[in-house]
Amino acid sequence: MTILNVAKLGNPVLRQKAEPVTTEELLTGDVQRLIDNMVDTMREEAGVGLAAPQVHTPKRIFTLEIKSSNPRYAIDEEVPLLVVVNPQITFRTEDPADGWESCLSIPEMRGVVPRRTSLVLRGLDRKGEEIEIEASDFFARVIQHETDHLDGIVFLDRMRNLSTLTHQHEFFKYWVKE
Repeated sequence: MTILNVAKLGNPVLRQKAEPVTTEELLTGDVQRLIDNMVDTMREEAGVGLAAPQVHTPKRIFTLEIKSSNPRYAIDEEVPLLVVVNPQITFRTEDPADGWESCLSIPEMRGVVPRRTSLVLRGLDRKGEEIEIEASDFFARVIQHETDHLDGIVFLDRMRNLSTLTHQHEFFKYWVKE
């Protein structure tokens, strides 16, 4: 188990467009170890997703796993571990819905971000097999957030205004409704 250093806002790797991964490259030991380390890092940091640029690797790979027991999110949704390489999104809805987001690269902060609520995700799994997944609600939000990282975009760039930008402690104190 190797926990990788997560790049923080201001690191140029977060603002560059990630490079596609060839099937041959994907199947190498180096990329498979990167994926394993990304999963370990995502879990250690209590994230629901992690993109390769966040761990200083500008490749089009992200990991995702949603557990209702995650301490950073009050969600009932469960999505088993997913590794996506070279993702492509097709939206199924036009109008975005607002929702809270946070990011391991912008620690201790949250903000309201508009995102589409339904999509189809296509790409490769870690074995190089084609995948197609329908996602909605929080699952769709996480996919969009992680795919944005592959294009050099962070959630702050998507916020309509910064009035909801809040520190994590204040979020749980003032914004979360019991």
